[in-house]
Amino acid sequence: MWLTAPAMSSHKTFRIKRFLAKKQKQNCLIPQGIQMKNGHKIRYYSKRKHWRRTMLAL
Repeated sequence: MWLTAPAMSSHKTFRIKRFLAKKQKQNCLIPQGIQMKNGHKIRYYSKRKHWRRTMLAL
């Protein structure tokens, strides 16, 4: 069964747009400097989300 996203309108309010922008910025890899500092113990960022599989609480 597929997860369906709520219909996102093309005209978004600024509040929703700001929320989506923040989530987009948070969804990135671990910086290489931090990865090297802890000796490659942290392999991946557990809070990453896939745009299709994970739905945001809008």
